[in-house]
Amino acid sequence: MKKIVFAFTVFLSALFSIQVFAGSVNDTSNLYKKLHLSGKMNYHVFSQAYNHFKQSESSNGVFTIIDYSQPSSKKRFWIIDSRKKKVLLSSYVSHGKNSGQLYARHFSNVVDSHQTSLGVFRTGETYMGKHGYSLRLDGLSKGKNDNARKRAIVIHGADYANPGVIKKAGQLGRSWGCPALPTYLAKKAIDMIKNGTFIYAYS
Repeated sequence: MKKIVFAFTVFLSALFSIQVFAGSVNDTSNLYKKLHLSGKMNYHVFSQAYNHFKQSESSNGVFTIIDYSQPSSKKRFWIIDSRKKKVLLSSYVSHGKNSGQLYARHFSNVVDSHQTSLGVFRTGETYMGKHGYSLRLDGLSKGKNDNARKRAIVIHGADYANPGVIKKAGQLGRSWGCPALPTYLAKKAIDMIKNGTFIYAYS
């Protein structure tokens, strides 16, 4: 009798796990469709990011995805509100000068590498620096981006990240590793995500 009860308990546990997994997949798929991201962002990228942030969602439900698998001539910086089911902002974003030209191919966590870092970041405090209003980042992925503070990897605005550069050069200018945004969008984006929201940078 004990064996039967144990087997039934294991069966129920497995069934519950399957239902939870299916619900999670449906939740992710439904949000992706609601945000109208098809053709703009790969579902796999969105799924990886969203499934992570569901576990560590910020209090306001806002998170950011940077898809460095896309060229800098395309919008690849997305701020998403998972509660309101809205894309709050999409933008062009630069990568590091030593990461590549049109595409970011090389990534680093090393100080002075002038390469972009991948992984999960948490946004910190804002400050006024040489690029104006900027946002500090803390890297949470050990060995991949946890030197972000040492490297002064921050979000800031830059003229070379403005889309007009693409018309002339076919790609954005490049940073020293920072995710630089167009000057006219930087403050708006920073104020949306400052003080503890999460960023997922993928390639």
